[in-house]
Amino acid sequence: MLYVRIVKHVVADSRMVRNTNFFLTIERTVREAGKCFRLWLGPEMLIVVTDAKVAEGVLSSQKFIEKSGEYNFIRPWLGEGLLTSSYRKWHSHRKIITPTFHFKILEQFVEIFDSQSNILVEKLKPFVESGETFDVFPLVTLCALDVICESAMGTKVNAQNHSDSEYVQAVKEITTIIHIRTYDVLARYDFLFNLSSYRKRQDKVLEVLHGYTNSVIHSRRRELSDSNGANSGDNASSELGIRRKVAFLDMLLQATVDGRPLTDVEIREEVDTFMFEGHDTTTSAISFLLYRLAKHPEVQKKVYDEIKSVIGEDITAPVTLSMLNELHYLELVIKETLRLYPSVPFFGRKVLENSEIEGTTFPAGSNLILMPMFMGRDPDYFDDPLEFRPERFEAEISAEKVNPYRYIPFSAGPRNCIGQKFAMAELKSVASKVLRHFEVLPPVGGQEESFIGEMILRPTYGILLRLKKRN
Repeated sequence: MLYVRIVKHVVADSRMVRNTNFFLTIERTVREAGKCFRLWLGPEMLIVVTDAKVAEGVLSSQKFIEKSGEYNFIRPWLGEGLLTSSYRKWHSHRKIITPTFHFKILEQFVEIFDSQSNILVEKLKPFVESGETFDVFPLVTLCALDVICESAMGTKVNAQNHSDSEYVQAVKEITTIIHIRTYDVLARYDFLFNLSSYRKRQDKVLEVLHGYTNSVIHSRRRELSDSNGANSGDNASSELGIRRKVAFLDMLLQATVDGRPLTDVEIREEVDTFMFEGHDTTTSAISFLLYRLAKHPEVQKKVYDEIKSVIGEDITAPVTLSMLNELHYLELVIKETLRLYPSVPFFGRKVLENSEIEGTTFPAGSNLILMPMFMGRDPDYFDDPLEFRPERFEAEISAEKVNPYRYIPFSAGPRNCIGQKFAMAELKSVASKVLRHFEVLPPVGGQEESFIGEMILRPTYGILLRLKKRN
């Protein structure tokens, strides 16, 4: 008998999953079919999971390390990087990449967060003077891209000042193509995709993306070789604008796996993975954070008071990692934001053999799609789940006996997000910088919540805000 407990199922098509009603449809299906059901996307079966116990059984087990088939659509860009690689390569690369996020390295990244946030503030100032409502999402997107490029490769793409650059446009284009491949039933098949215009577009943008990363790798490898592995001059830069401070790339160039250095292709895959995972995800989190702060002025005031207490009154003073670590209430607000708006609203695992979890047998070859967005909004897991209440994450409250897998915005288990400390520091840095300069206000008339079903949680109509200069 294949199933110990029947997993109910629904049928979906590309129109349903690509339109703005996707999340409403899934939410309704969860209520009707339960927390574990089959969803047919054309001829392909996905098993949707919003049950915390099943999620724990999947994410905590070494049996479910392999990513689901949806990640194949990212591989043309990322190759076999940490996000997409299979067990053996993932395990060996995870060990050498983990030290990259040591607090001493994060301290250097904080300088990047601070300098790029200063540029964002300058881009926001005209909206204070005009008083107009504007969409903050694209501005945050460019800031996040600048941060991740400088952190990952040590090179500045100046996306905030040159949003029409070839590299910036290529990043935007490849994410669009990945989205199309994920949800368009026909585009999911390699044979049909390769015959479409999307394949030509993909080849063109990959030439730009891989070409840029390769050029930075080759340039930095030569510099390290010329200086015998030593950094020569902290503030000097090459023709590519490469900083001499240690970047993610520098550590990969000096790392070894199984007694050998990483190849240029392996390094490019990990750098591009860092770019992908640290760009759109951060944009989503910062934007929804500002949205909620605007909607809850009492919460914003508490955050602002904490920022003044920790960082001080001087809005031009740079922040340090120790300062960011002291912003405890802001961290609660970020966690509450990610509960309602996880940057990655769903992620997948591949079932390699028939496996039983919590009374259900999942067949070999099936794709499990875990959805933290719906777990975070489930009244079985959180009291008054649609109420924005940061205090629910205070230690004395969260120490209650609850399943920790009910809240997994950074995934969980052995294959959790390796960069979550980096992400939390960046979120705190950017948010505190914006709030030191501006009071964030909601648009006149408010804004209806609506989401686009993509690999990253995006607002259908942007994040509309108004700004007021702080006294």
